[in-house]
Amino acid sequence: MLRIARAGLHFFEEPCLSGEAGSGTIFFCGCRMRCRFCQNFKISREGVGVNVSEDEFVLLAKDLERKGALNINLVSPSDWTNQLIPVLKRLKCELKVPIVWNSSGFEEVSDLKKLEGLVDVYLPDFKYSDDALAKEYSSCEGYFEKAFEAVREMKRQQPADVFDERGIMMGGVIVRHLVLPSSYQNTVGVLKAISEISKDTIVSLMGQYFPTPAVKDHPILSRRVSEEEYDRAVDAFFECGLHNGYSQSVESAIEDYVPDFDAASLRRLLEELKARG
Repeated sequence: MLRIARAGLHFFEEPCLSGEAGSGTIFFCGCRMRCRFCQNFKISREGVGVNVSEDEFVLLAKDLERKGALNINLVSPSDWTNQLIPVLKRLKCELKVPIVWNSSGFEEVSDLKKLEGLVDVYLPDFKYSDDALAKEYSSCEGYFEKAFEAVREMKRQQPADVFDERGIMMGGVIVRHLVLPSSYQNTVGVLKAISEISKDTIVSLMGQYFPTPAVKDHPILSRRVSEEEYDRAVDAFFECGLHNGYSQSVESAIEDYVPDFDAASLRRLLEELKARG
């Protein structure tokens, strides 16, 4: 049994994943990180979602492909790795679109090795080089080493970034880094680490941080990232020898990008798909 919160087309991923048709996102409930500023807290903390069987999950993935999804994008799947192995084996046989593993990056290499040959695109976060910050903001012990080794394993499995004639990613790795307020040295450390793995790594440098109600009184996290802070992060990207990536406007730091998690709608969709056969 798997617990998911949403299955639908999403148009706000990186351009090579969303394209014009959209990425077929399936959001899982739960997260092994406990970020104080989490923007998806309804599913990561509150567990809003629906329990689905393996067959129901495959139905949802096939429905997304039928609707034109360019990929099946598994969001926060790490806690469900073992249960997903047989599902992914089925999807690799029954779907034509690539599988995206969209994770926190806080993963065991031993778990990632189980995914070899089953995942086409890895899309991990790499939030912290500063372990003290990782512990304070996300309750993670030893974050940096674990994330570094996880990204390195992902690059080992998918060393080449492959795109089709439309510019849609069919295989490879994109590493996301969310720029946080007053965290320049943390960002520099992350970018240096990524460049050590491979200077050709595609990096999505995200400027979309916005404070949630949970951190409205925090002395640092209660504000958005300034343009100056984000521009310094972009400069650091190039100074670290990286050259492939995506940037964002800090104006993207709005709640509009957070999907709507409606368990009732998801249940109705499942019933429709099962009735359709």
